[in-house]
Amino acid sequence: MKKILKMALFLGVTSLYAQQGGMWIPSLLEGMNAKEMKTLGMKMSVADIYNVNKSSLKDAAPHFNGGCSSEIISDKGLLLTNHHCGYGQIQAHSSLQNDYLTHGFWAKNLSEELPNKNLKVTFIVRIDDVTKQVLAGTQQITDETQKAKLIEQNIAQAIKTAPKEAWQENSVKAFYDGNQYILFVTETFKDVRLVGAPPSSIGKFGSDTDNWVWPRHTGDFSLFRVYADKNNRPAEYSKDNVPYKPKHFFPISIKGVKEGDFVMVFGYPGTTQEYLPSVAVEQIVNTINPARIGIRDVALKVQDGFMRKDNSIKIKYASKYARTANYWKKWIGETKGLKKSDAVSLKKQQEIKFQQNIEKANKQAEYGNLLPEFNQLYKEFEPYNLAYNLYSELMYRTVDFLSNGVRILQMQQVLDKKGEQAFADRKKNMLSVFESVFKDNVKQVDKEVFEKIIVFYAEQMPKNLLVASLQNFDAKQLADKLYANSFLTSYEGIEKVLALSPAEFKEQLKNDIGVQFAAQLMDMNDTKVYPNYTRISTQIHALQRTYMKAILEFSKPSDRIFPDANSTLRVTYGKVAGFSPADGVDYAATTTLDGVMEKYVPGDYEFDVPQKLRELYAKKDYGRYGQNGKMPLCFISTCHTTGGNSGSPAIDANGNLIGINFDRVWEGTMSDIHYDPKLCRNIMMDMRYFLFIVDKYAGAGYLLNEMKIVK
Repeated sequence: MKKILKMALFLGVTSLYAQQGGMWIPSLLEGMNAKEMKTLGMKMSVADIYNVNKSSLKDAAPHFNGGCSSEIISDKGLLLTNHHCGYGQIQAHSSLQNDYLTHGFWAKNLSEELPNKNLKVTFIVRIDDVTKQVLAGTQQITDETQKAKLIEQNIAQAIKTAPKEAWQENSVKAFYDGNQYILFVTETFKDVRLVGAPPSSIGKFGSDTDNWVWPRHTGDFSLFRVYADKNNRPAEYSKDNVPYKPKHFFPISIKGVKEGDFVMVFGYPGTTQEYLPSVAVEQIVNTINPARIGIRDVALKVQDGFMRKDNSIKIKYASKYARTANYWKKWIGETKGLKKSDAVSLKKQQEIKFQQNIEKANKQAEYGNLLPEFNQLYKEFEPYNLAYNLYSELMYRTVDFLSNGVRILQMQQVLDKKGEQAFADRKKNMLSVFESVFKDNVKQVDKEVFEKIIVFYAEQMPKNLLVASLQNFDAKQLADKLYANSFLTSYEGIEKVLALSPAEFKEQLKNDIGVQFAAQLMDMNDTKVYPNYTRISTQIHALQRTYMKAILEFSKPSDRIFPDANSTLRVTYGKVAGFSPADGVDYAATTTLDGVMEKYVPGDYEFDVPQKLRELYAKKDYGRYGQNGKMPLCFISTCHTTGGNSGSPAIDANGNLIGINFDRVWEGTMSDIHYDPKLCRNIMMDMRYFLFIVDKYAGAGYLLNEMKIVK
């Protein structure tokens, strides 16, 4: 496996950008990565980044609540992450009396810091390669189910036998599609308290409109503090806990950034698919993304129409609209990027070379049929992949009426399979879910979404996988009938049905037109779509593992092979750089507070600006954080990031914190599938803006006293 770790991107990049891209395991940077990082300007050693025996940067970069990244910025456990990562906690502490989302929050001392239920941060203690142990005995097994079972047994044994302290945990993750396995020893702290957050008009400035967009002007940060027991070990919340003393924390640089500066981003990227064959990418571009984009587009247009006319609906649907729009916009950018970078053609060229390598190595028996098998499997997979995605969008993400039907039918399954006691036990939680659904539901809106979206669904669904009732129908008549006669349209109706005896409950479901309509859709998915979707997916996964093995085997030291993201700690590095996404369009690498004022719309929920920030701007009162009469705000670089990197520390050549990652540019969202350094940019908030907001805007300069600020 040592050879693997010295490799780089197989996906082919131009020589101009050869030293860009990749999500690297921090314990394995010695060699090619170290040389590249030095070439790009890094002054540290790789031992400064990852070290088991003494403190290193990895000790200051914990996983934030399993979904975001974060960084420790003081010797008292002060933790920085994105505003959108801490949004749930800020919201949970907000009320009409203390609206921290609108006005912000700043604890003046430790006693004012707010505990958060179920919030955790996890630090990496050690990273070990356990591939040999996990794959022991699997080489001769051809049955995928048996092989997976043995691998799981071997993983369990590796977790059990790896040395750790009593308060630590072991876990094992697969890399390179199951060709490598790595064990992580971690410490998870469960007493994490809210320290500070700017108002949403700063922390969420630009909201949905600016999401995935550059230039950006969002102060996307929030502050927490990690607490430990008196032995500095993880502990549940207690008033006796004390601020955590980290092994390392990041000094904050106010020197500033400029085009060409080295940048390294440390974090926990979620999921990428960099090594898909061309046929898979073609299917995403031409079939899957257009269907997902199209169905959400229908829902968003209906919701937007109502939201613009009625402010109460706008409030109810704001969060729902944002959730739907987030990946809708991402998929649009991803598709455009893949087409603009000609990703499919590039992959086809690489596959020609790959096939040539197979023949040169005389490996036709082992690898010769990989690409033809991919073509066959993806052709068979396409209708089920399309049907599954359309079904998921319809039933779970866009129409409350149908989502309610799914939940009710799941309750019936609990009753049938687990009995009356289990059914009774689930009722309370399910009612809580329905209460949340109807809090932000307007029947008229949901009905029109259904009416428009069911037409799109029926048109796009493969005809042999479309239920009979949608083969020839009138959408308005169907919507009128369902929404007028089903208990699924109101909380009271659902509550009444769930209060019935088990026998009466089942009878009511049998007679309800809405439940039966949802049941038809579920039955088609459960009997004809999902079984085939999973069957072919399993075959594709096994083939992908062999494909990855071959890629690694044929790679030269000058190639760049990095493992796909899987929510484990990674390092990515590059340079501060602007870009040109289209002919005649050139973007600089930095933005300033001037851009906030240019976008300012008084009273607007996305682009309002707090009065005090306007006053500071008018006076140019930026303190030591400004530069040449400007207040730096955000910057972009060629670092390769994805979802999960939200909150990641952006680090300079000397290991100082210069920014906090929070987004990617729209044109480069295809980097999850194909990284193109000419188009892909990650977006970071400048740490000088963070310090300016904390000090000058919030008047919380006392927090800066525990930070180490360097020039």
